[in-house]
Amino acid sequence: MSTKVVDRIDPFNSKISIKTKKQKRSQGSSHYRSKNAVELQALAQLKDTAPAEQQELFIRKLQQCCVVFDFMDPVSDLKSKEIKRACLNELVDYITATKGVLQEPLYPEIVKLIACNIFRTLPPSDNPDFDPEEDDPTLEAAWPHLQIVYEFFLRFLESLEFQPTIAKKYIDQKFVLQLLELFDSEDPRERDFLKTVLHRIYGKFLGLRAFIRKQINNIFLKFIYETEVFNGVGELLEILGSIINGFALPLKLEHKQFLIRVLIPLHKARSLSLYHAQLAYCVVQFLEKDATLTEAVSIEVVNGLLKLWPKTCSQKEVMFLGEIEEILDAIEPTQFQKIINPLFKQIAKCVSSPHFQVAERALYYWNNEYIMSLIEENSNAILPIMFPSLYRISKDHWNQTIVALVYNVLKSFMEMNSKLFDELTASYKADRQKEKKKEKERDELWRKLEKLEMNNSRK
Repeated sequence: MSTKVVDRIDPFNSKISIKTKKQKRSQGSSHYRSKNAVELQALAQLKDTAPAEQQELFIRKLQQCCVVFDFMDPVSDLKSKEIKRACLNELVDYITATKGVLQEPLYPEIVKLIACNIFRTLPPSDNPDFDPEEDDPTLEAAWPHLQIVYEFFLRFLESLEFQPTIAKKYIDQKFVLQLLELFDSEDPRERDFLKTVLHRIYGKFLGLRAFIRKQINNIFLKFIYETEVFNGVGELLEILGSIINGFALPLKLEHKQFLIRVLIPLHKARSLSLYHAQLAYCVVQFLEKDATLTEAVSIEVVNGLLKLWPKTCSQKEVMFLGEIEEILDAIEPTQFQKIINPLFKQIAKCVSSPHFQVAERALYYWNNEYIMSLIEENSNAILPIMFPSLYRISKDHWNQTIVALVYNVLKSFMEMNSKLFDELTASYKADRQKEKKKEKERDELWRKLEKLEMNNSRK
């Protein structure tokens, strides 16, 4: 039996007061039952009980499953743990298969069961230097029970008999706040269930929608500007991707501000690779959702990404290039014209990158038919920006794949605008001749200075 003793567990409050001194543990998010709690006794099966008595027995089983156990001690309370596990499985089957179960008196008991089991204070990571990309996550020790509780919660929300008008008395803002805190769980299995649960709540409780969006907004702002640590960013973004799909048109100012002030700054976090796919999806969803988004907003999105462009991480550069391509697929030609200068200056830098994956990803833009049509329409502006980098790379890049791609790009530019291409070629060669002449003059000057210094040292 664990030496930790729980004084009180409030099912609607994640705070747990501990009487005895805390000991270091590897999985602090697990619950601890009272030392003096009685052993569970198996109750009769619901299917073997008369229909008139089933509701009372159902409530007793819900109350029995509010008892939580110490899963950090693998040998404690084995009998009671198994009784609870079997009881939870029975509750899941019963609520799924039996009609007329969800009567009003059951709602507070069901929510109490859920709250008792899932709401708890998550511990700080046992590994301060935890790298989600390299290290294995700390898994929730109480998962044998928690998983079934989450299954039960989902069946409850998805039941055809579920009545939000009754449930909203118990699944309220305080409940949602505690649910959102659990998204910081290190266990990916729990975050996956939470994602589905929160999405169902968002869909069924219209009065909670604005509150949920606001709280997710707050979590992201804290992550961006304070902690840069939160395990559930990807899952919350995945929920938002679905939410954005359901926004009414025209988009509210609140939503546009969220795009610019929250989603774009999320790109600067060190852990971007963990959630970039979901983040890029949300950004593109905004632009595809409302074609009437002002040019200023679309331009601000692109300029925001260019401002946050990674300087030293090639992996992030490849991500940014992929996202920019998706954005270009979604914007109008008039919007594209406003971002040509800063965008293609950055693309020219990427094409010149010594890291071949960055250069290759940038050159793949010329394989995109829509982007190629935009480039062709604006070749007079784009070709002068790109030409010096492309011509230089074609002569001296170390990677032959990149050289071959560059030749294809130069060929396409020559076909688009042969007159400008010839002018730029002649101008580039003339500039190179001037540079070579200056280099030669500098070298000659250095030789004269060295000779002069040698003569002076002999005197």
